[in-house]
Amino acid sequence: MAYNGYTGFGEDVMDGVETSGPKVTVRDVEQDRCDFVLQSCSLALANSLRRAILAEIPTVAVDLVDIITNSSVLPDEYLAHRLALIPLVSKGVGENLNYTRDCDRCDDHCEYCSVVLRLHARCTRPGTMMVYARDMTVADPRQDGIGMPVIRDVNGTGPLIAKLRQGQEIHLECIAKKGIAKEHAKWAPTAAVGFEYDPNNKLRHVDYWYETDAKDEWPVDERNATWEGDETAADAAFDPDAVPSAFFFDVEGVGTLEPDDIVRGGIEVIQKKLAETIKVLGGAEAAGVDAMNGLQSPDAYEPAPADGGYGSYGALRGGTTPYGTTPYGAGGYGSY
Repeated sequence: MAYNGYTGFGEDVMDGVETSGPKVTVRDVEQDRCDFVLQSCSLALANSLRRAILAEIPTVAVDLVDIITNSSVLPDEYLAHRLALIPLVSKGVGENLNYTRDCDRCDDHCEYCSVVLRLHARCTRPGTMMVYARDMTVADPRQDGIGMPVIRDVNGTGPLIAKLRQGQEIHLECIAKKGIAKEHAKWAPTAAVGFEYDPNNKLRHVDYWYETDAKDEWPVDERNATWEGDETAADAAFDPDAVPSAFFFDVEGVGTLEPDDIVRGGIEVIQKKLAETIKVLGGAEAAGVDAMNGLQSPDAYEPAPADGGYGSYGALRGGTTPYGTTPYGAGGYGSY
């Protein structure tokens, strides 16, 4: 399937006329994995998408654990670590859940920025009792299902949390919060992101170390190499001006988000960063014009004093600053 005009990625098809921009070709889609090829863009943009997918897509994960009783063989911190790595449903987290640090409805946590899960298990019979993710219950289930443990195995149990012997007990309460993998790996929506370009190494970006034969010791990905259509390119003359033409992505999720949501989430992260950059640059440019006329200080954010007093970079109409004479004249960027 070829999708020219992946939503929000700059490519569009209108009335049969294809506009310029990145192109995405989806090759494989599974429950928790997608394989696609990104073309007509720079290496910088493709790598930005990879980094955004890995580290900046918001999900929900257990962040605080209040252990009431723990008579198992597992220490409290080990148990809390296992709970934090249980994947929780995160579809719609970006729009429907606040970051706790930005929530104006509470001081610690509330229904608008967190999900509370409880676990109470006690072994009352001889032998070993298994405690699974299915034994965790959401205190106040949401209609969108955010915070529910992801259970995909055929037995319907989910990840194993602990094993209890007769008389042992675990009783605790978890607070799951919104976050990104840049803060902690428990918020990562992916298990791995495969990223490759130039499978035939015709750009010579990689210098393979080998003992006898590089081709035998470093086999290429035949699928990606065939996609480029020139399997002999590695033996061709080196072109220093050549650039990558296709970027091969293999995104493997952990169940918190569907693969297409992960990719879309990465695209939205890039869009928001670019929008914020444009906003700041636009404000700085407009303010810069005023600064040249002596109406605003050169930092483009602090209005200049009406009496010509000191600004962040010195007096607009004087020759000194509160820290002495500036090296380039009246202001930090020269005379006005």
